[in-house]
Amino acid sequence: MPHRLPVPEPAAPGTVHVLDDDSDLAAAVARMLGRRGFVVRAFDDPAALLAAYPGEAAHAVVSDVMMGDWHGFGFAERLRALDRHVAILFMTAWPSAADAVDAVRRHGGIDYLDKPIDEDRLCASLGEGIAWSTAARAAAIRLGDLSPRERQVFDLMVQGHGNKAMAGLLGLSPKTIEDHRAAVFHKTRTQSVAQLIALSR
Repeated sequence: MPHRLPVPEPAAPGTVHVLDDDSDLAAAVARMLGRRGFVVRAFDDPAALLAAYPGEAAHAVVSDVMMGDWHGFGFAERLRALDRHVAILFMTAWPSAADAVDAVRRHGGIDYLDKPIDEDRLCASLGEGIAWSTAARAAAIRLGDLSPRERQVFDLMVQGHGNKAMAGLLGLSPKTIEDHRAAVFHKTRTQSVAQLIALSR
């Protein structure tokens, strides 16, 4: 079950942490985002951000890629272990096509930005990331309301199993499966399997 961290509702337009081992640059990006209406905190130490994070979760984190002994991708893995629903954007002064692909495909980055940062692109990407984070957190809360048995039924439904197949797999009667299906739709506030599939992503 994903962690339910105390992240505020996106306050026009959302909460962002900026991480760069160049403290002046981190502060400059944070000030720029603050002028755009984001609630921002700057960090110059990945370990300090991770230590503060459980009590100061964010919708998005903008992270440098190369930070002394830390690599931004390794930091992202540690951050994801704390919060799987935070949007991560990478920035670097040493861009490469391989890193750009890894940033998105392997590490779930929303964007991979070259320094100096394009302000409009960063803000647009943050808007997308915050919208994704907000939706993902809401989905996790809705799924968290399911009982263990309802979650089993949910998982089988999104895999495409019908009532008869689910009854056989779970050793339950078709009527019981129907009851669990109804509870899944009610608790997740959905009306179709397609909506459940979207919720599970």
